[in-house]
Order: sequence, then C-alpha cells, then structure tokens
Amino acid sequence: MTTDADDDLAGRVARLEERVARLEGAAPPASSSLTSPSPASPAGAAEDHQVAGPDAFWALEALKERADDAGAVLFTGTVTLPSGEHYEWQQGHPAADLLADDWSQAADALTALAHPVRLLLLREILHGARTTAELAAHERLGTTGQLYHHLRQLVAAGWLRTTARGQYAVPGERVVPILTMLAAARR
Repeated sequence: MTTDADDDLAGRVARLEERVARLEGAAPPASSSLTSPSPASPAGAAEDHQVAGPDAFWALEALKERADDAGAVLFTGTVTLPSGEHYEWQQGHPAADLLADDWSQAADALTALAHPVRLLLLREILHGARTTAELAAHERLGTTGQLYHHLRQLVAAGWLRTTARGQYAVPGERVVPILTMLAAARR
C-alpha cells in the first residue's frame, strides 16, 4: 500500500528524471508542439510560431530556475542586421522591481517610439541608411524639417545616437530591445 507521500515523492522523482533527460538531450521534450497549448505548457503562456525547437519554453524554464518566487521578466536576442552588423543582448529584471517602478518614467522612451515615422526611421537605419541624405530620400519620412524633428526625438530618448554630423545609428544596446518591443506589439 502506497501513501500520498510516496506518490508525491515518486511524481517528483519522475519529473526530475524527465528534466535531467531533456537537459542531457536524451529524451524528447514533453511538448514539442508550437501551435497549440499542451499540458506541459506553462499556464497562460503564448506559443511562439517562429522560433521552433525541441523545447518551446526553454528560455522560460531557465528563467524560472533563476528567478525568485515573485518572478522575473527577460528578453534576449541574437540579430544580424541586413547591413551585416551582429548584435547579441540579454536583459532581465525582477518582476517585483518592475511592478514597483514609477511607470511614468518610461513615458518619454515609449512616446518616442509611438509614431509611425519614427518607427520607419528606426527600420531604415537598422537596414543600413545612416545619413540624413539617405533618410531624406525616403518619400514617407516627410520634409527635411520633419525628418530632423523625429531624429531629435529618437536621439533624446536614447533610441538613436549621432555618430557624426548628419549620421545616425541605433546604439548596439538598443537593437534587441527595439525588436523586442515590435515583437511584443504583434497580435
């Protein structure tokens, strides 16, 4: 006759064995579906249809190992731009810190991104356009005065950096965060 404690212990050992096997690559993950939730999917987790792999929640599982009980938020990326520049970035924050922050302090940075022309500017710069002359040639970016207005807003918020007179670049530490925000805005 087994007790509830024995069943609980056996379940815990089985889960640990499965986890070790997955970590060692000896067994397929409990869920390899990227299109529909499964019992192995964390509650409320969104499935990622673009970054396929044997374990859809590998980053989440690793974060849970490191985070305290209140949780954490992590974003990371490895990106090679059309220009050939390569960036790798990871940033994490304890959930308690984010929830306690004064969110109004993020308003300027978010407002700078909340304009279609500014998003287009960032896109064009990430695709390799660096000078105001190259950017001004784009018909959707408006007049030179409008262009400079939007460039100033992005520089002031830290999304762009002036590299030389009339030349702009997205700072390396901002490439993945910009793409992360765009990914988060997808529906």
